[in-house]
Amino acid sequence: MAGALDGIMVLDFTRAYSGPFCTLMLKDLGARVIKVELPGSGDTVRKDYPLTAGGEGGTFIILNRGKKSITLNLKSEKGLAICKKLVAKADVVVENYSPGTMEKLGLGHEELSRFHPGLIYASISGYGHSGPYRDYVSYDPMAQAMGGITSLTGFPDSPPIKCGVSIADFSTGIYTALAITAALHHRQNTGEGQWIDMSLQDCVWLLSSIEFSPSYFLTGKILPRLGNSHPSMAPGNLYMAKDGPVLISTGVHSQVLRFYQAIGREDLCRTPFASDQSERYKYKPQIDAVVNEWTGSRTVAEIIKILREADIPCAPVPSFDQICTDPQLISRDMIVEVEQGVSGPVKVPGSPFKMSRTPGNIKFPAPILGGSNSEILTGMLGLTEEEVEQLSGEGII
Repeated sequence: MAGALDGIMVLDFTRAYSGPFCTLMLKDLGARVIKVELPGSGDTVRKDYPLTAGGEGGTFIILNRGKKSITLNLKSEKGLAICKKLVAKADVVVENYSPGTMEKLGLGHEELSRFHPGLIYASISGYGHSGPYRDYVSYDPMAQAMGGITSLTGFPDSPPIKCGVSIADFSTGIYTALAITAALHHRQNTGEGQWIDMSLQDCVWLLSSIEFSPSYFLTGKILPRLGNSHPSMAPGNLYMAKDGPVLISTGVHSQVLRFYQAIGREDLCRTPFASDQSERYKYKPQIDAVVNEWTGSRTVAEIIKILREADIPCAPVPSFDQICTDPQLISRDMIVEVEQGVSGPVKVPGSPFKMSRTPGNIKFPAPILGGSNSEILTGMLGLTEEEVEQLSGEGII
């Protein structure tokens, strides 16, 4: 079955997390992704721990499954010339080098758009290609801090904590993939290519600001770190059962009323504890105390059974090994197996794109470094096998 982006060719100059995750999304949706890597070393996460039995980085496999890999020495004239021939055939270029790096190589947007005006060129960097922080080096932890997530994460009486996953890298990858698909639609209507300048800090700030900036901009107040609590829901927190934690959230008034009925506290339905959300939140500590008293006398399983029967949003807090065997994820093909040529079968996350006509397709292996050199150079650029061998001998590929 053809993907939604079938026929779109992406030239991928990215490494590590943010860029490869962006091009992974495009690949899952049907694009052809050609990953351009340095001869001999390739993407920086190819050998990141943990490794498969075949010596391949597990994270690399997840982020790069289904892509083609070619190697090019972009600092050589021949390598640069080959690269530009590939650019001429591409619909999209994605890069996540520090601002100015691609320009120094002769592969910046301005240079490439001269001979390919319809090119969609996406750049990902820590702070973007403009502004006073443009040239500062940044990774995901810095972006989390500078975008606001770190200061909001943790408990009021504890130091700030960064998010446990690389949320800056991965959210920026998703936003960039969305921007690319929008740019492709614009090009279809107008014939125009464009440059997409994505910043990790910008993307984290957008995530942080939705719930927390209204308090500051409207009242001047800075909300404290809330731990597992919610900035507007009451009840809305992580509560302790006899045998572990459980999450309970009541986002609408009808859920609040059903919750009090489910726990045998119908009397609270006629108190400020059951008023509208803004008023109710003033009593959040007292409401949490009521909920904790109820959960503390029951097991997680008992609580989940009672609340799900009352149609109240709730969940246990499973360990990561339980998540990796979760029947819901497995039923939706979110944990699947791919056959790696070097390492054999490897379990990877599935595609979230559940689309009736063009679903995401992830059942492809990650590439061997330079494994598609001959296929791309002969099949796409018309070089002979002898010419490819010569390029290899010269260290160009």
